[in-house]
Amino acid sequence: MNSAFALSSTTFLYGLAMVCYAGAFAFKKKMPATAGFYVLAIGLVLNTAGIGLRWVESYQMGIGRAPFSNMYESLIFFSWTMTALYLYVEIKYKEQGFGVFVSPLIFLAIAYASFDPSMSAKINPLIPALKSNWLIAHVVTCFLGYAGFALAFGLSLTYYVKPGQPDQNSIFSRLPDGEVIDELTYQMVVFGFLFLTIGIITGAVWANSAWGKYWSWDPKETWSLITWFVYAIFLHLRLMRGWHGRNLALVSITGFMAVLFTYFGVNFLLSGLHSYA
Repeated sequence: MNSAFALSSTTFLYGLAMVCYAGAFAFKKKMPATAGFYVLAIGLVLNTAGIGLRWVESYQMGIGRAPFSNMYESLIFFSWTMTALYLYVEIKYKEQGFGVFVSPLIFLAIAYASFDPSMSAKINPLIPALKSNWLIAHVVTCFLGYAGFALAFGLSLTYYVKPGQPDQNSIFSRLPDGEVIDELTYQMVVFGFLFLTIGIITGAVWANSAWGKYWSWDPKETWSLITWFVYAIFLHLRLMRGWHGRNLALVSITGFMAVLFTYFGVNFLLSGLHSYA
């Protein structure tokens, strides 16, 4: 087995898991959601194997680098972080209703990497700026943060889909109560905020070693800071102002839009020190 086979299989499994969760939601059945959980878990194993094999293959090619240096590899890793975090949440809280909102995000990330014809899956040598021991720490912490925000986004959408008092026969009756959604959204934002903060700090240290200064107001740095402030406002509104429910969910959704622009928009629309990503 090579990394291409493992990651292709992962894409199929994540797509299948999404179908299972959608079927469980549409037909109000528990069994498809349980199947989706196990398919997602098998996908995570293959996703992990794919990342590991790609790392080994880079050494076999004489390049020898961690597989976190371009858009293709970051999307693969983004899928991995979202899947790992979602499975942990489902195991801990025994709530399967969120799968219908989160599994599409997991599938879309890896499907974009797998099927976009402009996406190169070649293993290329690192540019000089990326040759640093801070690469792994910076990328891993940032994408753990993004995974937390992605799950918070999926949870926040629930507020705008679920009626206030759903009928017992409604498909929305299987979704968790508002208090559970609110608490989980808050925990995912705290998780994401913590790791994004560490990611910004490790990135600043890395920038100083690569370009001689900690902060240069590069578009990626600026939008990372904007994203950080949006989630800082989320935490302030909840902890100091007592915000809950739909209004706070809207801040979470706004924050994830900032994440997407930092991740994709900056790369495609703005040039800067991170144009290689």
